[in-house]
Amino acid sequence: MKKKIELMAPAGSHEALIAAINAGCDSVYFGVEQFNMRARATMNFTIDDLDYIANLCNEHTVRSYLTLNTIIYDHDLSAIKTVLDRAKKAGITAVIASDQAVIAYARTIQLEVHISTQVNITNIETVKFYALFADTVVLSRELSLSQIKTICDLIEKENICGPSGKPIEVEIFVHGALCMAVSGKCYLSLHTANASANRGACVQNCRRSYTVIDNEDGHELAIENEYIMSAQDLCTIDILDKVIESGITVMKIEGRGKGADYVKTVVECYRAAIDAYYSGNYNQEKVKEWMERLQRVYNRGFWNGYYLGQELGKWTDSPGSKATTKKIYLGKGTNYFDKIKVAEFKIEAFDLKVGDQVLITGPTTGAVETQVTELHNNTGKVDSVKKGENCAFKLEVPIRSSDKLYKIVNT
Repeated sequence: MKKKIELMAPAGSHEALIAAINAGCDSVYFGVEQFNMRARATMNFTIDDLDYIANLCNEHTVRSYLTLNTIIYDHDLSAIKTVLDRAKKAGITAVIASDQAVIAYARTIQLEVHISTQVNITNIETVKFYALFADTVVLSRELSLSQIKTICDLIEKENICGPSGKPIEVEIFVHGALCMAVSGKCYLSLHTANASANRGACVQNCRRSYTVIDNEDGHELAIENEYIMSAQDLCTIDILDKVIESGITVMKIEGRGKGADYVKTVVECYRAAIDAYYSGNYNQEKVKEWMERLQRVYNRGFWNGYYLGQELGKWTDSPGSKATTKKIYLGKGTNYFDKIKVAEFKIEAFDLKVGDQVLITGPTTGAVETQVTELHNNTGKVDSVKKGENCAFKLEVPIRSSDKLYKIVNT
């Protein structure tokens, strides 16, 4: 039997990185500064974070992948080489790339290369070509599981190996946002805002509602009930057995622009589903539970993507998230009493009461969810606290003074 599927998690911030590791991922992927497809995100890492990321991942036996998969221009080449040199020195596992300049230089310094979905690999001959440079290929999101299985079977049959001498690994996306454009190559953002999606600066035109204008008589028709370019999110947890049996090696979760709570929930669900499959306990009752959990965090509705053979996207009927819960900011951590395992917070907004479900996030804490079963303020045990008060409650995980406290409520 092939080795167990690798579960790859997104890390767009320190909080998300810790959350992904704590949730049980096998690998993480992240970007630095402007050279990744989430360059507009406010949470990107810097080149100076590479040592920290590599050391943290090595400590937890988690593989680390640096994404450098944007279009590269001549004026970028010097900076790209600097980033790759630092990644190699830090001990980052591999670089995810699409531009030949990045691929070639990474090979020159013997840094492992993974081919990005931006390349749009859809057939075995293209896999053979990139096997000259890379040990892992990310297949096009538009392929069906049948097409993916054909590619995986041929890799095994023909013993197609990467530079490491091992059979080339196949990676596909299994959960998260989908782009209306093939392999994410979209020019709408560049056309309307001079912000290239292929340089990581997408302004997400496709997530908006539109009006159709008749050029002959000027009549306008508002498109109702559907955001015609905004695809629902990919979710494969209900067909995870079919995904694994297609022969892929790596399952990749989208979400470097999402919060730590999203990463925690999604990774935990897929970790449980993968483990259940290999233990023979994967069933529809558990799928239902996982789906309910996934619906609690950011999503635009779910579909199986193109994996079951659909030819057209399934479009969402709302502009934003359909999550069944949301988080409301309450305050910040002020202290942690390790001996009695109690966390103290300063409430800066709204109120908190016994029975509330809360989320704590922080650069070293990741994302921790718990229910408040007992609450104290400066006077003693209370049922609730209000804005401006300090409060404390039991928490098994230590917090830091920079950690944020949220209340989770139903939408």
